[in-house]
Amino acid sequence: MRQIGIDYANIGHVLSRTIFTADGQILLGRGVVLTAGFIAKLRNLGITALYIEDERFSDIVLKDVVSEETRREVLRSLKESTDVVRSGKKIDGKRIKDAVNQVIDEVMRNHNVLVSFPDIRTNENQLMAHSVQVCILSALLGVASSLDRYRLADLAVGALLHDLGMTVLSKELVIKPLQMMTAEERQAYYDHTLKGFELLRSNGNIPLTSAHVAFQHHEHIDGSGFPRNLQSDDIHLYGRITAVADTYDQLVNGNREGRKFLPHEACEFLMASAGSKLDVELVRLFLKNIAAYPTGASVRLSTGEIGVVVDQNNSMPMRPIIRVLEERSRVIEPIEYDLVSEKTMFIKEVML
Repeated sequence: MRQIGIDYANIGHVLSRTIFTADGQILLGRGVVLTAGFIAKLRNLGITALYIEDERFSDIVLKDVVSEETRREVLRSLKESTDVVRSGKKIDGKRIKDAVNQVIDEVMRNHNVLVSFPDIRTNENQLMAHSVQVCILSALLGVASSLDRYRLADLAVGALLHDLGMTVLSKELVIKPLQMMTAEERQAYYDHTLKGFELLRSNGNIPLTSAHVAFQHHEHIDGSGFPRNLQSDDIHLYGRITAVADTYDQLVNGNREGRKFLPHEACEFLMASAGSKLDVELVRLFLKNIAAYPTGASVRLSTGEIGVVVDQNNSMPMRPIIRVLEERSRVIEPIEYDLVSEKTMFIKEVML
């Protein structure tokens, strides 16, 4: 198994990870053989990278913090909730809490597993998949912050529903770059935090602290955020945690401005934002749980050799284990380098 960019997808490649629709249904399942039609469809849906089977890396196992089955269930619960909100009814709080508890169970069980790969998303399911991933990342950071089970549940519910206010906006406005919005559209976008808070607060089945996540996840430590320009500890801990998770996921999976960061670039961005936009200690804890170079990614080393990340070093996420198969365009016998031991070697480029 390895990751490739969509431009390198060929007829006959076999998918090694399932791709889902916005409501959690399988679009293309693991084991599907790619055809010209499938590849064209993936391009049209906005998918830029995918995972394929490769016998040279058949021993690679993607360790995920939360299983595909649980992700699908949470995605379905979220889709049902947003449909309910659009129809003017109240969210089924028990349904959401049950789904979130599955996430917490798996995060607590797998909290030592590094988050190693971005989601494979379509344009259609971007907002829903983003909310699910922010929920998972926030729960992971909550565990790292030693929150108890009760507080983890409130945090995770808020993180899953943090962008609920976006569901009342038009689909066009949800994806429109900020600099292209009119003043009226920009204000409507800024108001999504307040709208989400009001929807959750009036629901009755959602904890007030969870509702505040929707209200505060765009606040910044230095007071430059919105909607209330809160600073530092005036921002609730759940809001500060979700802000870190939200920022990272927007970077690696693409945001309204269009650019996608590679995971190691996103890690650098978080470090640069710590102390101004984001909480320093939370960023430090978060980065301990992120694989800067995802398992399955193709990389070029400082030696010129080309290989694939085959495993992670939990104690040093920036220094994974690489299996090299090519040297200066020449295929060679596989060699593995543990970058923790190879002090003078480093990853020069991620190749997609």
